[in-house]
Amino acid sequence: MTKRMELLSPAGDPTKLKIALAFGADAVYGGVSHFSLRARSSKEFSPQSFGEAIAYAHALGKKVYVTANGFPFNSQIKLFENHLAQMRDLSPDAFIVSSAGAIRLAKKIAPDVPIHLSTQANALNTLDAEVYFDLGVKRIIAAREASLRDIEAIKTALPSLEIEVFVHGSMCFAYSGRCLISSLQTGRVANRGSCANDCRFPYRLFVENPETKTLMRIDEGEEGSFVFNAKDLNMIAHLKTIADSGAIDSVKIEGRTKSGYYAACVTRAYKMALEDIERGCFEPSKYGVELATTKNRGFSDGFLIKRPYKKNADQNLETSQSDGTHQVTAAIDQSGKTLLALGRFKLGEELEIVAPLYAAITLADNDLGRIYKRGEGYYISFSQIVTENGKSLNEIHSGNQNAVLLPAPLPPYSFLRKPT
Repeated sequence: MTKRMELLSPAGDPTKLKIALAFGADAVYGGVSHFSLRARSSKEFSPQSFGEAIAYAHALGKKVYVTANGFPFNSQIKLFENHLAQMRDLSPDAFIVSSAGAIRLAKKIAPDVPIHLSTQANALNTLDAEVYFDLGVKRIIAAREASLRDIEAIKTALPSLEIEVFVHGSMCFAYSGRCLISSLQTGRVANRGSCANDCRFPYRLFVENPETKTLMRIDEGEEGSFVFNAKDLNMIAHLKTIADSGAIDSVKIEGRTKSGYYAACVTRAYKMALEDIERGCFEPSKYGVELATTKNRGFSDGFLIKRPYKKNADQNLETSQSDGTHQVTAAIDQSGKTLLALGRFKLGEELEIVAPLYAAITLADNDLGRIYKRGEGYYISFSQIVTENGKSLNEIHSGNQNAVLLPAPLPPYSFLRKPT
């Protein structure tokens, strides 16, 4: 029987958390303080707002996992201990930690909070999995280098150990994120939450003739050479194989520092795929079209199903990021009554509505504009662009922070987009 898997999405800030849950996530992960491996996103939460976010998720029957997977120095152990105690009091559903010492400390500070082992620990085999399981780990987030066959073997040996795998998002150039390039070049320590993403930079490569000392520059593109730039992981086409294995309990989307639209669109696509697997109508191409609307570096299927070895299919040699097939133009607020511009659009322009699955969309045709259905999609066009403060505009762009009135309410946290 195909196994029902948890869909786990990133929560980079309070709004992104709500977006991920609205678009179908069963659980989200995020953190507070520099002990989270995404220091930028952890600054978006205070202990108070993170506690409110956990309560919000629990009211929906959803879960929140605390990322405490940075590696503390000796001088920070007491600070780390205090942090775990503070997070414990917010009633999270699990701690994500990276080392044996952190596991033991977490069990001491919060014995009732389940422990998830971070992918940073690089759990690849049954030997390591057994050690962590004996230490009290409830779930391992498998190393991104692990194959599905390896994971199946772990599940056979330890059937009560939950296993989580990454299925979408940025891929680190280094082995399980153990990278020193950022530390070397910028002094920003990747494994303590402040990676500068140096692997995405263009580099200038040179070849020298040892006899003549002639030095020649080699470039792969106009910007330089992207020698470390891995493509993004995209496992949507293999999701049924993953589910059919019966070994995976949770599939995880990377991206706490990415946009709200990314959290919405990717969560929605994987939710559609998971539900279609249960219904017996899995269509990979349908979800792939949606995922292509997000900014990406090109897509790779990583290590889980097959070994990529060295091939251009898994490395982007041209650019560190592409725009995707669509431009996001606006985000609908929590009330559903107004939007905030995220890009440029003008009067009469057709914009596609991207709403949570199964959300009801009210059709409208009035002085402000139209909301209408065409084919399987819903669209909106404005006859008037009127801000909440009564100003009328012919077009609007992201520099305008005034809320714009809608012809009729739309589902909260929806997005508007148009082809690039």
